Amino acid sequence: MAQQLVVTPQLQQAIKLLQLSRLELTQLIQKELTENPVLEEEDEDDDATLAMATSAGEQHEQAKVEDKGHDHAGDEVGSKDGQMKEPTDFDWEDYLNKYNAAEEKTLPTVSEAPEDLPTYENTLTRAESLQSHLLWQLHLSNFSDEEIELGEDIIWNINDDGYLAASVEEIAASTGHSPEAVEHVLRRVQELDPPGIAARDLKECLILQARHLGEDRELIIKVIDQHLGDLEKHNYSQIAKKMDVPLDKIKEISHVIINMEPKPGRSYSAEGAQYITPDVYVHKLGDEHIVVLNEDGLPKLQISNFYRRMLSKGETVGTQTREYIQNKLKSAMWLIKSIHQRQRTLYKVTKSIIRHQKEFLEKGANALKPMVLKDVADDIGMHESTISRVTTNKYVHTPRGIFELKYFFNSKIGGATPGEDSVASEAVKNRIQKLIASEDIKNPYSDQDLVNILKSQFKIDVARRTVAKYREMLKIPTSSRRRRRD
Repeated sequence: MAQQLVVTPQLQQAIKLLQLSRLELTQLIQKELTENPVLEEEDEDDDATLAMATSAGEQHEQAKVEDKGHDHAGDEVGSKDGQMKEPTDFDWEDYLNKYNAAEEKTLPTVSEAPEDLPTYENTLTRAESLQSHLLWQLHLSNFSDEEIELGEDIIWNINDDGYLAASVEEIAASTGHSPEAVEHVLRRVQELDPPGIAARDLKECLILQARHLGEDRELIIKVIDQHLGDLEKHNYSQIAKKMDVPLDKIKEISHVIINMEPKPGRSYSAEGAQYITPDVYVHKLGDEHIVVLNEDGLPKLQISNFYRRMLSKGETVGTQTREYIQNKLKSAMWLIKSIHQRQRTLYKVTKSIIRHQKEFLEKGANALKPMVLKDVADDIGMHESTISRVTTNKYVHTPRGIFELKYFFNSKIGGATPGEDSVASEAVKNRIQKLIASEDIKNPYSDQDLVNILKSQFKIDVARRTVAKYREMLKIPTSSRRRRRD
């Protein structure tokens, strides 16, 4: 005899829903609507329009009542006091009669009016790929059939950044052509648009772009070819001395080179801009911040009236049919309940985060407080793993911008003295970024300088290696590479 934890399929579904992103949840609901005939999507009606018109203040009051009603609930997924439990003796007729009243308690939500949304045609697009753009030019250019075949092989070996990912020898070996023939076609492919395409390294990429310039073309190519290292370090005076060219001219040339495209294939990258739809909105009313769920685009589910009548009115159906309907009804009920549970949990977690990080909403990133999953878990009486699932791929729109919920969780950095309050790591990164942005470009701060400034000005005690790590995370180069020499 032994006791073991058994997680029912329904509870597994509820836990899975917690960690789904908004897009994944919408896709899952659409899949269930297709596969489960008992589920239906609610039609828009006047009541929905009236609900949308409810003021934020009225929603907030309703949210307070909702919070009180669920503070001690024992059926929250991941709660310390209990779990969602599947009823063993379920009264289907009673459920069908009382479902709307029992389950339709709504949390504060926001939704966009249909007329504010873009037309369907404006949401359809497919960007042209780099390879298709190059192949189109290849077939329109004056290439022989053999050169076109070899040019296609070269184009398919160009990566998303626009660089040739294979060597001339490798392409020659795979196509059966000589390296000289591959090199000849490669040079012609490099003349295609965008400038700098099919280069094998950064130097060649910049030189290919410089060939399209007019005035000072030869001088620019010489600087790239012979002094790229000094150019990277902004050592303009050294370049001017070696080339016996006036310093002002070198600065002018360097400005042209810096504005070249180091990744010519970037504009044709398949990875377009990612647009985020927030799961939660935070509005400020007076001195209080109000949390409002974003329900726009999420289908509203209900039980089909047809199957409702079949069970509630006792219509004559076969045993297998009734058993099938009951199983589907049971699945539909748990899906709806799990979605409601997910939204309640998301709402409670966001409210707890806002309570902990209220100063951030007032003052910005420098006011972020150290916070870990346990802080929110203890606040709302849930397990840390539940908080982790809820905050994954969920976004909140605040007066300070849109942030992933995980952004508000930061490790602790100690104060310079025992009496000083600890600081969030994200706040330290923000201060480092601002210090570097305001530094003297002729004498930039070293990592140790940043350590000393953080300790003396902001009472933040942090190691030099930590500053270096944060600087690298912010993709800021070292002081030697930031220095400008005149």
